[in-house]
Amino acid sequence: MAEYPLPKFHFEVEWGGTKIGFTEVTGLDKQIEVIEYREGQSQVFSKIKMPGLQKYSNITMKKGTFENKTDFYDWLKEADKLRNAVRRDIIIKLLNENHKPVFTWKALQAFPTKVQASDLKADGNEVAIETIEIAHEGLSLVK
Repeated sequence: MAEYPLPKFHFEVEWGGTKIGFTEVTGLDKQIEVIEYREGQSQVFSKIKMPGLQKYSNITMKKGTFENKTDFYDWLKEADKLRNAVRRDIIIKLLNENHKPVFTWKALQAFPTKVQASDLKADGNEVAIETIEIAHEGLSLVK
């Protein structure tokens, strides 16, 4: 039986026990900064490299705009409180053809940094899409 790569269009996002359908999720990356060091007495005339701090991109999620649904704006308003920002763990699952999770990412202590409404065009023929960008304190691949 041949193996095929997973399609990227079948996924779900969950926060606070609520599953939300998004059209796009980006920013699922983790990076380790490099520390370069060289001791003055080293016989080698180059630096050694060591792993340093971990760095995460903000996660951007897009979904259709629905009447009387202001969840993104409400959360951004709650996050406006400097020390008491409402934080949530976000779970993103890539699903297989049987709707079972194959990969699951967990973004810890997430809070919104930006909410953007759809652009408006009088001659457009598209669905209104709203965007939320969230910062978080860690992204892990859960097995």
